[in-house]
Amino acid sequence: MALKFTDLPGLYAHDFDTVIDVRSPAEFAEDHLPGAINLPVLNNEERAQVGTIYVQESPFLARKLGAALVFRNAAKHIEHSLSHHEGGWKPLVYCWRGGQRSGSFTWMLQQIGWRAEVVDGGYRAYRRLVNRYLYDDPLPHRLVALDGYTGTAKTDLLMYLKARGVQVLDLEDIANHRGSLLGEMPGGQPSQKAFESALSAALCGLDPARPVVVEAESSKIGSLILPPSLWTALRTAPRIQVSASLKARTAYLVKAYDDILSDTERLRDRLSPLRFHRGHDVVDGWLALIDAGDKRALTRALMEQHYDPAYAKSSKTRAVKIIAQIDVAALDYAGLNAAAARVEEILGQL
Repeated sequence: MALKFTDLPGLYAHDFDTVIDVRSPAEFAEDHLPGAINLPVLNNEERAQVGTIYVQESPFLARKLGAALVFRNAAKHIEHSLSHHEGGWKPLVYCWRGGQRSGSFTWMLQQIGWRAEVVDGGYRAYRRLVNRYLYDDPLPHRLVALDGYTGTAKTDLLMYLKARGVQVLDLEDIANHRGSLLGEMPGGQPSQKAFESALSAALCGLDPARPVVVEAESSKIGSLILPPSLWTALRTAPRIQVSASLKARTAYLVKAYDDILSDTERLRDRLSPLRFHRGHDVVDGWLALIDAGDKRALTRALMEQHYDPAYAKSSKTRAVKIIAQIDVAALDYAGLNAAAARVEEILGQL
């Protein structure tokens, strides 16, 4: 009998040794249960072939071909990818809707003697749980947001807090984006569904009874949208304002953004569209600094003429509760460690 999970934390807290996604590589690449491995019983081309026959010729012929392909591919996985497992191995298997692909593969594993089970409803049931958790139900966590101008090392501060045992949620890490105009990271961003899977898994791993520190973000990180439950909690979260001097922020950003500051063509492409917002003279000044190779002057100019004005403007439209202000003299180990200690102290008073 297939296993039915009624809530997302319960699914993530499963006690199986391995989660196996038997969908095609393309389906798996778009999104999957966190930690799952992909052992497709139909590859991309085979899945398309079976689907075409089902629609254009005969469901019977499609099922017959599909069965042959599924068992052939499953046998290869058992012979190669799974051959090292002992008799007590306990895998959890799912496909698109908990139907023939996962059912057939699970049956084969059970015949061998492995304690395999299948997810009732498959990936579609899982996505319903994710949607309910991130879109419908209120977030059960107490968020505390780190706020402040660009370059105040808020993301690094999260790492210092985590090292001290504080619960943190690093949205930019999950989104693989630094959350700004120049925030692209190598490898690109995940799909919206994959982002939500990783996000929900991270949230389910946190204790709702303890505060969770998160960086204040807009409703989007790069191209990814913060789901409603999280966005609602983040907008109303009390905030700790982090500040640092323009000189310190400039030095920090020159180092943190060296990859894109060194890629002059990409940098010009990202900044040129801002002519409409900042004016031709301002943008021409930035491009001249790029041509001169003056990363420090460019970074300072971008903060003074773009990032800081944008932050100040958005701050006026937000009614948020500031519970503390922390000024970091130097954005180095000593300064950030001291700031983390201060944040931890503030959390203890909540």
